Amino acid sequence: MAVLTDDMKKLIADSFAFIATVDENGNPQVGPKGTMRIFDDEHLIYNEQTGHQAWHNLQDNHKIAVAFHPHPGMKGIRVEGRAVIHQGDQIHTDAQTYATENKLPDVIAAIVISVDRIVSLDAGPNAGIEIINDPVK
Repeated sequence: MAVLTDDMKKLIADSFAFIATVDENGNPQVGPKGTMRIFDDEHLIYNEQTGHQAWHNLQDNHKIAVAFHPHPGMKGIRVEGRAVIHQGDQIHTDAQTYATENKLPDVIAAIVISVDRIVSLDAGPNAGIEIINDPVK
């Protein structure tokens, strides 16, 4: 698995996240995830609160991409990985605590994302350049 550097962690903390998933027909869906945060050096986490399209898509296809690009700024990254859905376990309980502390809606599930591949979203010639590629074996 890829490891997030301190610079990447700061960029993530300073950014608003958008996730990309696909439905059973291969149709892409992109949406914001305001609860996206770092879980550990090799994983991200967000609270699934709506149960709508991304939630539906992740039931069958666990592949996910997350784009981080702070505004204003010319640097960004895309994290690609696999989502693991947590319900009724400690990770889910901790996500609900996070929601309660931040006055957010109840959590349907906690979604933990492996950091398998990281791609540059920097403006200019480095856009799209692979930074790290270390998928789960």
